Amino acid sequence: MIRINETAWAAMVAHAEATYPNECCGAMLGQTKLGTVDGDVKNVTLAERLENAYAGAQGARYEVRPQDLAAAEKKARAAGLDLIGIFHSHPDCDAYFSKTDLENSCPWYSFVVLSVKGGRFDHANSFLPNAEQTAAEKEELIWPKS
Repeated sequence: MIRINETAWAAMVAHAEATYPNECCGAMLGQTKLGTVDGDVKNVTLAERLENAYAGAQGARYEVRPQDLAAAEKKARAAGLDLIGIFHSHPDCDAYFSKTDLENSCPWYSFVVLSVKGGRFDHANSFLPNAEQTAAEKEELIWPKS
């Protein structure tokens, strides 16, 4: 399960809406509680905006530079947090984990996809890719609903 607090969620949605009609991307920082009654619970407390570094049309793809991800991980460690995963948006389509998303994923991260339709947030889902990057299961996602 991944739980995103109000501040982080607001930053993620604002970033997704601001970059529309392009895809946004960012890092989710927080803490993981292993082996709780509910299983592993990831609590996201900070959302770090990252630049979409994809050289082509950014309306259907994003790319995170390794140095940007390393900087986000360094920021997390300095704050006593973990790098929980990556978020990105899907402009004018649903929040699914595409073949490209899967092929470029890391099995130790959660991936939150935000659907932005007509410039406004619509819905979101979270995914956990397997070690072989051949499939990704939906992960329970809890965010503040207003």
